[in-house]
Amino acid sequence: MADTEVSYVVSDFIGFLNASPTAFHAVDEAKKRLQKVGYEQVIEREDWKLEAGKRYFFTRNHSTIVAFAIGEKYVAGNGFHVVGAHTDSPCLKLKPVSKVKKADYLEVGVQTYGGGLWHTWFDRDLTVAGRVMIREEKDSSVSYSHRLVRIEEPIMRVPTLAIHLDRGVNDGFKVNTQSHLLPVLATSVELNKEFAENGHHAILTQMIANKLGCQPDQICDFELQACDTQPSIVAGAAKEFIFSGRLDNLCMSFCSLKALIDATSSESDLENESGVRMVALFDHEEVGSNSAQGAGSPAMLDALSRITNSFSSDSKMLTKAIQRSFLVSADMAHALHPNYMDKHEESHQPKLHGGLVIKHNANQRYATNAVTSLIFREIAMKHNLPIQDFVVRNDMPCGSTIGPILASGVGIRTIDVGAPQLSMHSIREMCAVDDVKHSYEHFKAFFQEFSQLDAKITVDT
Repeated sequence: MADTEVSYVVSDFIGFLNASPTAFHAVDEAKKRLQKVGYEQVIEREDWKLEAGKRYFFTRNHSTIVAFAIGEKYVAGNGFHVVGAHTDSPCLKLKPVSKVKKADYLEVGVQTYGGGLWHTWFDRDLTVAGRVMIREEKDSSVSYSHRLVRIEEPIMRVPTLAIHLDRGVNDGFKVNTQSHLLPVLATSVELNKEFAENGHHAILTQMIANKLGCQPDQICDFELQACDTQPSIVAGAAKEFIFSGRLDNLCMSFCSLKALIDATSSESDLENESGVRMVALFDHEEVGSNSAQGAGSPAMLDALSRITNSFSSDSKMLTKAIQRSFLVSADMAHALHPNYMDKHEESHQPKLHGGLVIKHNANQRYATNAVTSLIFREIAMKHNLPIQDFVVRNDMPCGSTIGPILASGVGIRTIDVGAPQLSMHSIREMCAVDDVKHSYEHFKAFFQEFSQLDAKITVDT
């Protein structure tokens, strides 16, 4: 890939990151990109009329999105070639009653979401973003709509305690997430109105209403989170890094989405495809995936079932299709840290610039096996793409992904992979520019070539 194409992919990624402060915004950005190239939206609560050679997507809760392109040679019972990722990241979410007043400070009550590095949230310029439910009246009729909101300017901050008042802080910064993590919004001395009637500070509610062009009393409810206002950037002395929040896992979400779009956009892309190319970006991975829109829900199985059933009423076709399918569970990986090298197993030390990391775990915290690993390695070899392996140390716990959840829940062959990064779960993470390129290229090649490669593999015959 030429340098100009690398810079195009990376600048496109930076744009995606800066448009996606929350899972809701990430889905909205994905939706816009899909519609721009002709993907048609289908609604889960309605009947679907699907055709071979056409491209579709649906959203669930507007925080999960599934997009798929049906090959022109597809028939019911053929397989699905899926890359799965997640839209959510650890963050601070506003409580249902967020107004807090202490010592003439107006603070915002927040809940911790996921396993964040909470000390990194101190002394950052923060704002809020998320979704709001609005009540609208027209011709004596009341309706309720979901609206996205984002206040761009910094409006709050979690200040650290001066070292003079905590002399031992450099020996271990311990955060009490209930009492220490409240962002300061304003001082009541400067405000005439202190509280709104809806459980949130009047000044915050008014700012949200102003942004949406509605009245504060039209706001019925919202799901908002604190967000860093510092934009995502290409950085480093050699401009080789990306510094950003939410790389875990918007990097894999972007790379899989762009790969799908670029592997299905020209008229010839689906001519010889007998399967269905799919990307599934789920919410709530960071908290276990157990929600109506998480990977632990029937969302994936529902999609496979409805697509298969659109082409045949034979109930056996879905089982056949699943056995012919393949899932790439794409979630960021831990790069070797130069200051903590003992945290990695000495033979498995993924590095920045080293390409996608294949994740292995004997206890099935990752779903990779020899067959699924082979498929991904063969694609890498054919396209001269770098590939790495990761196994956690035996004396350390292993994280997990949507891979084992979908492998066990759907019965689909799965590999767990991810681009390497540092500072995972910090408010400000980092990865390598060329690993974005490597990931995009690998996923795109997977979509284009899996059908032919899978036909050459013999296991259960």
